[in-house]
Amino acid sequence: MSLLPHLILAEYSIPHGLTLFAVFGLAGILMAIIGYKIFDKMTPGDLHAEIFEHKNVAAAILAGSVIIGVSLILAAAMSS
Repeated sequence: MSLLPHLILAEYSIPHGLTLFAVFGLAGILMAIIGYKIFDKMTPGDLHAEIFEHKNVAAAILAGSVIIGVSLILAAAMSS
């Protein structure tokens, strides 16, 4: 059995892992929000107003799809 995996895992502690989790989590959330805002600005109309003022379900599904798409791209970028 190789000692290499144990040496690699020994470098990180639980507080270090939790700190990285918080930093990457907040960065991912902020970038997902920014991606949504950019999408909203690039499309005609106000997506936010359609969802909250006019209660447009189709617009809400579109917004959710955009956020999921941006989040998948961010997850792939952060994991590599």
